[in-house]
Order: sequence, then structure tokens, then C-alpha cells
Amino acid sequence: MKKKEDLPDCPVATTLQILGSKWKLFIIKDLLVRPWRFNELKNDLDGISQKVLTQSLRSMEEDGIIVRREIESRPPKIVEYALSPLGETLRPLIDEMRKWGNYYKTQVTK
Repeated sequence: MKKKEDLPDCPVATTLQILGSKWKLFIIKDLLVRPWRFNELKNDLDGISQKVLTQSLRSMEEDGIIVRREIESRPPKIVEYALSPLGETLRPLIDEMRKWGNYYKTQVTK
């Protein structure tokens, strides 16, 4: 996790620093439903490159938003990603974003 002194003073800026990429928000949206494997995420997130997905997952793991679990199996190794307890606290934020997006759609179609 980042150190408190490395974060911006503004709480909105802190949130943007941690979740600022659109891919991170889409990954979190998926992980709110259930844990996902890397290839499942890659296939679900149309347009994301393997490199960006890897970087995003590593960054979110370092920030304490997700946990990476290796599932015991024969090769190939199975890795699953899930939200951490801290990541679960993002549920209301994503729910509000979903609500606002739906509201906005009703406004622009009038």
C-alpha cells in the first residue's frame, strides 16, 4: 500500500490516483460479482491488452484493493483475483456511478 505521505491532500485526488484508469474501474466492476481468473477478465474487458491488465492488477494488488490467489492445481498454475475487504468498500461508489450513468442516459435521450 502507498504511504499516507505519498498521497495527495485532496481526498478526490487520492481516489483518482488509486482508481484513475478506466480499466481499473471495469476490473473492480467485474470483481464485485465474483473472483475472476486472468483470462476471464481479459476476455470480458473488450479492448484491454494483456500488458495493461497485468499492470492494472499488480497496481491494485499493491494498493490493497484486490488479492491474488494461486489455486493448487497441476500446471498450468491457476491464479484468481478477488476484491480485498478494502476493495469491497468500493461497492457503494460503483453502485452510485452505475445509478448516475443510468440517470444521465435518461437525460440525454429527452
